[in-house]
Amino acid sequence: MSNPILLISKQSALIRPINKAYNLPSHQRGAALIVVLLFLVLILLAGAIAVRQSTTDLRTATADQINTLLLQSADSGNQKLEAMVNANPSSQAYKDITSVSGAIGHFLLNSDNATNEFIYCYNPREKKYLAKNATILKKGGGYWSGRNSGYCDYTSADSYNSDRQTSMTQMNIAVTPPETDAEPFSQMVIGKEVENRTSKKFKFDIRATAALPAYAEPKVGSDKCFEQTAIQDNVEPGKSSLIECMRKANTPSKMLYEQADVENMSSSTNCIPFGKGTGTLSSKCILTSSGR
Repeated sequence: MSNPILLISKQSALIRPINKAYNLPSHQRGAALIVVLLFLVLILLAGAIAVRQSTTDLRTATADQINTLLLQSADSGNQKLEAMVNANPSSQAYKDITSVSGAIGHFLLNSDNATNEFIYCYNPREKKYLAKNATILKKGGGYWSGRNSGYCDYTSADSYNSDRQTSMTQMNIAVTPPETDAEPFSQMVIGKEVENRTSKKFKFDIRATAALPAYAEPKVGSDKCFEQTAIQDNVEPGKSSLIECMRKANTPSKMLYEQADVENMSSSTNCIPFGKGTGTLSSKCILTSSGR
């Protein structure tokens, strides 16, 4: 007896993955790219604004630093001059500045020099304030006694305030013109004889001009700015004053103007009346034999 044969047929089913993604309509394709581009444009705009703001801040900071440097340079010349005038009369600095060849003594000791303009280039390392190192302009043109070596020269290292050769300061000193409505005898010192030379009180116009020649050459055409007068009333036709020339040359500069009163302080002592004496010397003022 034959055994029955059981035939089992195997059928393999091919499993295919089902893609559930949906195709976007044709009109929505590229929308994400546009959004990204918009974001990129906004980021670029923000970056440009930030760069522009930082550049403005840098320029402001640089301008502030330049202004501070010019102010300090100009003021250093004024402080040096003030220190010499107010120094001890026995000091060499006081003797130099008030001597006949000094920047102040030039006017104090000779009334004929009242309309001159005493110019020197401030240098803390040298005595530029003496007549031999100065330029003395006469009103109407020309130089007093041929003195013409005090202008600041931006090509010379000796004209700069320091060895860094960054800034230079020129001092222009002149007597303040008399006022028409001035109080009578206001120019006289109280307690002094009128005939005495030291009885007169002087008022000076002091102009300290600092500049940074490294940024722009202080020159307009053939006119060097430092060689121009600082007094507006003395400017010749067709010329410019010192500070006006600096502005035309676009040279960073600053002028400090101050008025200074210079007078001899009286050291006399007021007499205090104690009444009338008897004409005899008190026994308390007579020395005894013991030396008391």
